[in-house]
Amino acid sequence: MKERQQKLINWMVNNDIDICFIQSKDNIFYLSNMYSEPHERLNGLFFFKSSEPFLICPQMEVDQVKEAGWESDIVGYRDHENPWNLIKAEFERRNLTSINKLAIEKEVTNYYRVEQLQNIIKDQVEIIAVDSIMNEHRVIKDEREINILKQAAELADYGVEVGVSALKEGITELEVLAKIEYELKKKGIREMSFSTMVLFGKNSGLAHGNPGLNKLQKGDIVLFDLGVVLDGYCSDITRTVMYQSYNEQQKDIYDTVLKAQLFALNESKIGTRIGDLDKLARGIIAEAGYGDYFPHRLGHGLGISVHEYPSMNMTNNGLIKEGMVYTIEPGIYIPEIGGVRIEDDVLITKDGHQTLTNYSKEFTVIK
Repeated sequence: MKERQQKLINWMVNNDIDICFIQSKDNIFYLSNMYSEPHERLNGLFFFKSSEPFLICPQMEVDQVKEAGWESDIVGYRDHENPWNLIKAEFERRNLTSINKLAIEKEVTNYYRVEQLQNIIKDQVEIIAVDSIMNEHRVIKDEREINILKQAAELADYGVEVGVSALKEGITELEVLAKIEYELKKKGIREMSFSTMVLFGKNSGLAHGNPGLNKLQKGDIVLFDLGVVLDGYCSDITRTVMYQSYNEQQKDIYDTVLKAQLFALNESKIGTRIGDLDKLARGIIAEAGYGDYFPHRLGHGLGISVHEYPSMNMTNNGLIKEGMVYTIEPGIYIPEIGGVRIEDDVLITKDGHQTLTNYSKEFTVIK
């Protein structure tokens, strides 16, 4: 954690930034190892270019912060207290004068909190975005992060295995979803990366459909999209199978998506332009006549957040680097017919890439 904190402070010093305020759950975890959902309450990290940082949190979480390994000051507050008064006192204790630049997470910090900071500082302050530098720091995973992500991917594979095994005529989407999450909880998983998707038949044609009481029937496409949170890190997998029978259009859609995914995986290596991966997969799908039915980007970064930097879309001019972890997930979705998406978690290595999710992608008909 100290090394991560020092990288941020070095950036502050190099850019003459006086104070940096971090309040997103994911960035707080990255910098302090404190993993907590504050809801409406304030959790915050304050870094200074020439003073010791401090962490502010509800009093009931102070022990959790200590257990996480945070070694600098901790300011706890009770629900009847105004945390901004305590923050002001910490600023005064550090004898901060002539504050010119304040860095915040512009993408997630609400106006109320910015206003509170401006009221404390009082000086005419220039507000700088810290979002991009945090993205740059987090995008390259270290060995510990990679090990956790590999384990999380294995559990995602297991979730799909449970879901496929649960399929039987007449079962509902939510019943299958419940079986998946129950079995994962038995393995110690408290939290899913996002709302698990189990979609049957035409519901699979909704890229982000909502599972319900739809019953499984012969000839249905079945789409699973799920992931787990393990030690603060996410996995994300999508697999699609056929139930009992299929038609030639379903097979053609599946084969097209798989081809697009495999080609994009093959080009996942150091130095490749990120946008070119999207263009490659999108071109294959368009050539097969399904271009209008692939409405989303090819994938997204993966780590503490299930959707993090970089966005794997055609306009991204960034280059793939060793240590990146992201998803490759092309899809085709046709209303009233159904959809196919195939998604893997990918780690970039010095030799190319390693696919972390390994549940079979072979065209499968569940009997």
